[in-house]
Amino acid sequence: MNENNLHKITETLIASSDEKTRDSSQRFFKETIRCHGVKSAVTGQIGKEFFQSVKHLPKAEVFDLCERLWQTGFLEEAFIACNWSYYLHRQYTPGDFGVFEKWVDRYVTNWATCDTLCNHTVGTFVEMYPAYLQELKRWARSENRWMKRAAAVSLIVPARHGKFLPDIFDIANFLLLDRDDMVQKGYGWMLKAASQAHLQEVFEYVMHNKAIMPRTSLRYAIEKMPQDLKKQAMEK
Repeated sequence: MNENNLHKITETLIASSDEKTRDSSQRFFKETIRCHGVKSAVTGQIGKEFFQSVKHLPKAEVFDLCERLWQTGFLEEAFIACNWSYYLHRQYTPGDFGVFEKWVDRYVTNWATCDTLCNHTVGTFVEMYPAYLQELKRWARSENRWMKRAAAVSLIVPARHGKFLPDIFDIANFLLLDRDDMVQKGYGWMLKAASQAHLQEVFEYVMHNKAIMPRTSLRYAIEKMPQDLKKQAMEK
């Protein structure tokens, strides 16, 4: 796939865009975003169709194309890059972590691209190579708000499957007092996901920390809990 094909992706996205979607998309973000205005399902379909012409390429070449999609700065191209990198998950090797880390650090500028990349690509990578949980803990101590959110949201899917609970609590501890609402929502969501398999442990964690935990994080963490536990957690 050459430069011309990357242009074709953008042209296809623009042809599939509409002003209403473009205007409504901005409402979901505090940051200013660049988007063509393509519905997410349509973006996914376009990405899937164009992937057919690159799936035969070596992984490194596909990752290079993903990077060039990220570099456009548009939401839709970023989503396609996230999906393409996930489509190759059976080929992941430990060295790929550095590629994903660069994308988070350099290109992620909003919650949507952070979550799309991390829920699937990074989360799957960490399930395959659990030693890299230590790297997520390093992300949690970053100055970059999106690296911190990424540390948490990369564990959403493993958390739902009951995996990595001690590491989830470690990351929550690193982020516990963070003042950034994107980080607070990220680790609260991680705890909520973990509560689906480890209700009692997460409830005890919340109760132990509720005096200092931001209310945003607390509300996210307890969202799936039974009403009586929610009530206890919310009591002053």
